[in-house]
Amino acid sequence: MPEYLTVHSPWDGSIVERVPIADAAAMDAAIAAAVRAQPIVAALARHERQAVLRRIAASLARERERLAELMVRESGKPRRFARVEVDRAISTFSLAADEVTRTGGEIVPLDVTAAGVGYTALVDRRPVGVIGAIAPFNFPLNLVAHKLAPAIAVGNAVVLKAPPQAPLCAFELGKIVHEAGWPADALTVLHAPVEVAQALATDERIAMLSFTGSSTVGWHLKSIAGRKRVALELGGNAAAIVCDDADLDWAAKRCALGSFAQSGQVCIKVQRIYVARSRYDAFLERLLAETAHLKAGDPSDDDTIVGPLIDTAAADRVERWIREALAGGATLLAGGTRARDVIAPTLLADTTPDMLVECEEIFGPVTTIVAVDDLDAGIARANASRYGLQAGVFTNDVRAIARAFEGLDVGGVVINDYPTLRIDNFPYGGIKESGFGREGVRYAMDEMSELKTLVVKYR
Repeated sequence: MPEYLTVHSPWDGSIVERVPIADAAAMDAAIAAAVRAQPIVAALARHERQAVLRRIAASLARERERLAELMVRESGKPRRFARVEVDRAISTFSLAADEVTRTGGEIVPLDVTAAGVGYTALVDRRPVGVIGAIAPFNFPLNLVAHKLAPAIAVGNAVVLKAPPQAPLCAFELGKIVHEAGWPADALTVLHAPVEVAQALATDERIAMLSFTGSSTVGWHLKSIAGRKRVALELGGNAAAIVCDDADLDWAAKRCALGSFAQSGQVCIKVQRIYVARSRYDAFLERLLAETAHLKAGDPSDDDTIVGPLIDTAAADRVERWIREALAGGATLLAGGTRARDVIAPTLLADTTPDMLVECEEIFGPVTTIVAVDDLDAGIARANASRYGLQAGVFTNDVRAIARAFEGLDVGGVVINDYPTLRIDNFPYGGIKESGFGREGVRYAMDEMSELKTLVVKYR
């Protein structure tokens, strides 16, 4: 008899569901099934893959409220954001359906040298093979969609490890994918302990590992992945820079939301704010006012912005980091309190780059604010991090925009909005310890395919 994982609500501890725990034999069977299915899905015509993706998107739309409710219960995500996440997953599969017919190969002329005269090359994209996918709890539907949608679009079978803290949306999405006509063997969703899940990195039958999660786990998996292709979407401590010409009302509103929405359990949440010294006091006043308006508590309430942390251990860690910062000389400007596993939106000043609340990924509703002399000082402070996912810069100066884009060591720079912005079609990913490879449907399709060249002598 299989063992089961009991999924509890982060809000009230109630039992949501039980899911089977996969052992090594179950993992081996899933990989073997994917290997059998790989040539079948690779041979599917584009219109067949497109039809599957469109049916998945339509099913998600029909199940919007049910999936949102499930997300609230299993992950503690506030209902308003759960609905948005379902909508994003619909968009992710819809984008993949469109990209199936847009992406392809190219003709490469070879007469660039005398030896190439009379030859031409056709470059095609082919599926890389079986994908091992590992998804995190904080976006338990759409980040799974970002693994499955491009894989289906390209023609790859997938073995997906669901997040243990919130696996239910992944299992539901797996059912929807199968009901849409994707072969059963071409997708297995399972919950597996670490020692079993590591097979997705070590098993040579897996052609590519796509991992979204913590930097510690991601880099470990890469170290044991051997020759397979690896894409890592890891953590960050994103910075927002507020320049002296910024619209302070807009910047404060967005920084408050980007700092504390969904309890800060977003890898591109605003964790560090650097404000031009001349505007610091005016911005801080607005930021505190916006923060005070954010409702914390029951995630099933439509007005809630800040729900519970995913579990008590996460809340304990965030609370400990706050205490350590205050003991080291930081100043508490807002929050710092806790009710069960809900931590009030917490704003800290007088922090230093070596404090955990600045240098590590807090993954909680805590943000630091520092005055800087100018944009260049803000860029330098933002870059003083081992992470490099995204950054936001509030300015209307085109020269400042150019300096920020050139100077910030991150995978993406967002102008006049928070670094928490992600639209599901643009290339998303980081540098340094934030990983490598890119998601965003078309870019993930590139990652999950490989080029094959045909050279023809035509005269």
